[in-house]
Amino acid sequence: MRLFIALELEELADYFKELQQKVPKAKATYPKQFHLTLKFLGDVQDNKLAEIKEKLKQVKFEPFQLKLGKTGVFPSEKFIRVVWVGLEDGEKIKKLQEQIEKALEGIFEKDSRFHPHITLARIKFIEEDKKEEFIKSVKAIEIEPKETKIKNFKLIKSILTGEGPVYEDLEVYG
Repeated sequence: MRLFIALELEELADYFKELQQKVPKAKATYPKQFHLTLKFLGDVQDNKLAEIKEKLKQVKFEPFQLKLGKTGVFPSEKFIRVVWVGLEDGEKIKKLQEQIEKALEGIFEKDSRFHPHITLARIKFIEEDKKEEFIKSVKAIEIEPKETKIKNFKLIKSILTGEGPVYEDLEVYG
């Protein structure tokens, strides 16, 4: 089964959908649900699930406020694959992510490239001569300083379908 650990931000879903409409035209796909992935576990054997759940119980979680930041692209402005909105006060998020990494040490490789963000669009293709304008437009998207309270984190199962992924909460922590 395909698993990941995330913070859900569904109370900001309508706002994220508004932001998606401001992403410049490109060949893109747009997520229907919004979350911040703290750790992608990938394909995991069923017999590992109980151990993962038990290890994640070790993480000391305290609720915190999360505030939206600015927009950007991954992996680079020359090779755009994701348009995202960043999150401020990343220290609390990074601390939580580091605790999750430590809890799962020895089971999964450490993710050294963690960057707190919400994916607004996955970009399949942008014509070379339109990239500069695309990036300017993404950076010009004004983000309201919206906040949300993070009350927990989740272990989530992702089932890939023709209409996009379907998520199932396996465990809630916090």
